[in-house]
Amino acid sequence: MKRTDLEKNKALKVNASMKNAGIPARFGKDADAVPDRREQRKLDQAQGLVPFAVKLNGDLVQQLQALAQERQVGLNEVVAELLNKGLKA
Repeated sequence: MKRTDLEKNKALKVNASMKNAGIPARFGKDADAVPDRREQRKLDQAQGLVPFAVKLNGDLVQQLQALAQERQVGLNEVVAELLNKGLKA
């Protein structure tokens, strides 16, 4: 046999073993750890959260994102806190 034929056979063996191997958990049914939109909506409703779309200036959004990263919290929490402070003032 030629060397190229041997390499082809090795490649075929590797491909066959990869096809027969199981799917890792990170790509299988465990991959969707984040709930889908419908489930997330139900979880939000149970917490009393309501979707609220707002169009903001890009610079303001960047400031909000930077503030959220500084505090290591989500953008929703930062915006809710700032709105509460603004309404109380």
